[in-house]
Amino acid sequence: MVSYKPLWHTLISKDMQKMDLVKRGIVGRATLAKMGKGEYVALEIIDRICTTLDCSIAEVVEVVPGQGPEG
Repeated sequence: MVSYKPLWHTLISKDMQKMDLVKRGIVGRATLAKMGKGEYVALEIIDRICTTLDCSIAEVVEVVPGQGPEG
């Protein structure tokens, strides 16, 4: 299972909100909704976020061991 908690913390540290990602055209609303539910998104999107926010992948997503995609 994946967690996007690092991204939410990164956004706070950069004085941004989740919807700023949508407003800037980094992700779509559907993708943001998937991330909010801890669902998988394309690595291309993670790369786009990292590039735009000038951060590492570890500041966007983390793998939570012991849980599969079904919960």
